[in-house]
Amino acid sequence: MAFLRVAVRSSVSNKIGSRHLLKYFPKSRSLVFVETSPYACKSTHATGAIGFDSTLDKAESNPRRDKLDLSFEDTHAAFKSKTNWEIFRAYIVYTICSSNYLVENNMKLMRLAKSIMGKRLFTLAMKATFYGHFVGGEDQEKVKPTLKRLRSFGVKPILDYSVEEDLSSEEAERREFESCVSEAGDEQSQGTIKRYHVHREFADRRYKVEGARTYFYLNEAQCERNLEVFQRCLEATSGSTYGTGFTAVKLTALGRPQLLLQLSEVIMRTRQYFSEMTGEKGPVKNVLQKHVHPEDLQKKFEQAHILGEAPVKKFLDKITYDRDGVIHLFPWSGIIDENAQLSETFRVPDLKTGRMVRLITQLTPKEEEMFRNMIRRLDTICKMAQELDVRMMIDAEQTYFQPAISRITLEMMRKYNKEKGIVFNTYQCYLKDAFDNVTIDLEQSARQNFVFGAKLVRGAYLEQERARAAALGYEDPTNPSFEATSEMFHKTLTECLRRIKDNKEKGQERRIAIMVASHNEDTVRFAIDKMNELGFTPQEKVLCFGQLLGMCDYITFPLGQAGYSAYKYIPYGPVDEVLPYLSRRTHENKGILKKIKKEKRLLISELRKRLMRGQIFYRPKGNYVPV
Repeated sequence: MAFLRVAVRSSVSNKIGSRHLLKYFPKSRSLVFVETSPYACKSTHATGAIGFDSTLDKAESNPRRDKLDLSFEDTHAAFKSKTNWEIFRAYIVYTICSSNYLVENNMKLMRLAKSIMGKRLFTLAMKATFYGHFVGGEDQEKVKPTLKRLRSFGVKPILDYSVEEDLSSEEAERREFESCVSEAGDEQSQGTIKRYHVHREFADRRYKVEGARTYFYLNEAQCERNLEVFQRCLEATSGSTYGTGFTAVKLTALGRPQLLLQLSEVIMRTRQYFSEMTGEKGPVKNVLQKHVHPEDLQKKFEQAHILGEAPVKKFLDKITYDRDGVIHLFPWSGIIDENAQLSETFRVPDLKTGRMVRLITQLTPKEEEMFRNMIRRLDTICKMAQELDVRMMIDAEQTYFQPAISRITLEMMRKYNKEKGIVFNTYQCYLKDAFDNVTIDLEQSARQNFVFGAKLVRGAYLEQERARAAALGYEDPTNPSFEATSEMFHKTLTECLRRIKDNKEKGQERRIAIMVASHNEDTVRFAIDKMNELGFTPQEKVLCFGQLLGMCDYITFPLGQAGYSAYKYIPYGPVDEVLPYLSRRTHENKGILKKIKKEKRLLISELRKRLMRGQIFYRPKGNYVPV
């Protein structure tokens, strides 16, 4: 794809002759200008020949900022972006979400309604109700009015093409078994960890999961189609958000899940090996945190009388380390950048014999190629995101996938976050090791000098994780209560802010970017109070906040209008194909009845106020500019 260097008058940079790269995207028939000034990192969308989209407001130079009500009771701030009909629709939708019968049977009822009404009438009915409330539009063009309105009220987007397959449990289970077991067989020899192998009871990964989308592997061609979808999301985000947007990516959409299981098991077996080699008691969270030097490992091998073995010397030569000690026992950068063979890479010296022992279970040549394809797809997305100045969040998934997902994501950060946060990892704070994982990854980013990007969430797989741990007999990885999860969230967030503060006091460039993705107003208040305590202003954007479209507007919009970096997660896609997403949203809202009650109260209060003021035909008109 060709680049053209041009000199233009940019409404973003407000200067003549700034240098830009012009990139054409045929799928969306759009041109994107990427400014290359060393002082700017914004991309600007253009349509037609070479002209800018004229939606940038004059208020950019003097943006409006409102006072934030931290009780989140300001109905005008919460709903000024909505028409009266949209407020009434939201009230009806939340009322339906309060009905156990309707929620439990929502997919059956939607299918029945479609069969009775026909596709056209059903589509109109959904757009007037659930689809219109929770979904931004049918495609990347039709979602743009939603993005424009959000922007005018101080809110930025996270775009996600939310089409999901409506699979039966039997079909989901069949696909999972076929895609999670190697063609060489499911090797469970001595040293393998049962937790990182597929089990029939939990083969349908949607079991007890309501807040997250699940991809089931079909073939490599389907993964290529998913790649194209993520690329279109990036184009749409760049073309409509002026370099401020995010796109969400799930790694299980890009490759065979068996490979993530095997890589996760390798990571955990490596930690066990390191504990054995160093004499550590108890499990090692990460090699990096022990600050062991290569010379220390040489002494261990010398004591075991195996240092003279050629494979051992080769193993030591490939260790990743710096002046503070070993970072990785294996050359992960080579795996990501140079397509190294997994079966040859993940070998360690046996401390008794000196021969190299394979830590990864058997892989066929075809599966090695599948792994390289997965990395290639993710790398393609990261590279495109960097070129378009769009940030991308790699979603968290189940704990039996997550060690591999986090390891690959950190390597993509190392590669693409050299100057700013492009790639973000997701940390689920219902996990007992959330704080440890964040602090370890913060240390790696500091030692390897890349920007650490993190989205903090409570998590989407709690009930499934607990059930799987109990059934398979391993330690429950989750915190015991909601309060413990909140404490973990706040502790982790505090540590991130403390490090940002330390860097600021030392006069160092900020190399940490954090999103607080929470619908819990206590957590949002905690974050804002902590920012104030540490002397951070909203304009410094040390934190950004995110909520789902159609949920907790009373949090998102007041934040954006007060000058905080606020985001809405915007799903989009054809009505028929987002029904599973809508089904999950109704279930998720049922689980937070306390929030629904508050939102319903605020909605009806604002509608009553408008009618009393005679604002029967209220039309939203925003004049805010997101930070």
